[in-house]
Amino acid sequence: MKLLLIRHGDPDYEIDSLTEKGHREAQLLAEKMQHVPVKAFYVSPLGRARATIDYTLKKTGREATILDWMEEFPATLNPQESIGLKNAYGTHKNTVNRVVWDMLPEYWMNHPELCTKDGWRTSEAALMSGMPELYDRVAKGLDELLASHGYCREGKLYHTEKGNEDTIALYCHFGVSCVMLSYLWGISPFSLWHSLMMAPTSVTELVTEEREKGKAYFRATRIGDVSHLYAGGEEPAFAGRYCETYDNWEERH
Repeated sequence: MKLLLIRHGDPDYEIDSLTEKGHREAQLLAEKMQHVPVKAFYVSPLGRARATIDYTLKKTGREATILDWMEEFPATLNPQESIGLKNAYGTHKNTVNRVVWDMLPEYWMNHPELCTKDGWRTSEAALMSGMPELYDRVAKGLDELLASHGYCREGKLYHTEKGNEDTIALYCHFGVSCVMLSYLWGISPFSLWHSLMMAPTSVTELVTEEREKGKAYFRATRIGDVSHLYAGGEEPAFAGRYCETYDNWEERH
């Protein structure tokens, strides 16, 4: 089975929709997705994800199922309420209600508990943000979705009575995509949040490997693929990245 994790287009967070560039990106994505044999479409309830998938649904004459647990991962915290976290997220802008994964490398690289499979669960950042419960909600939703397509979680792998080559597409967000990858691979989400970049409308493809009968694992064959943008002459958006050099104040720090 193939699982496609597709990030929304360039976002306008103030109105929870897309910028003009984001709409162009979503149109180019739809041009590509109309040729993909998708068994089922799923989408986050948030406006920017739904605005993105709308172009694909119109192109294909299909419908999508809204899954609430696929919203952007909502774990936030106020670093100013903790001496230990006060400088973890930088001081260049308001640090109240920061998403849990926007840490400075200086902080998270020197807190090894954040990068271990289960150690992150008892970290100060995770406990302050309610992250363990929110993570488990995503894991439960993902397991239920995969079970409906014939893959049931058993331990660390997925059991299937009869493997299939169906493709399902999930239109969602960077943060929650990393949570899903973390759960599928047994990796800390902090490692993925701070090491991967999935540009707006990028496609991340996971394919099952059933090397033993009935036992499946999901391997990535593409991460953050934006070939549809380059094919259409559109540069990938910057949203989700940080400054390439410190002195470039036109890029976020």
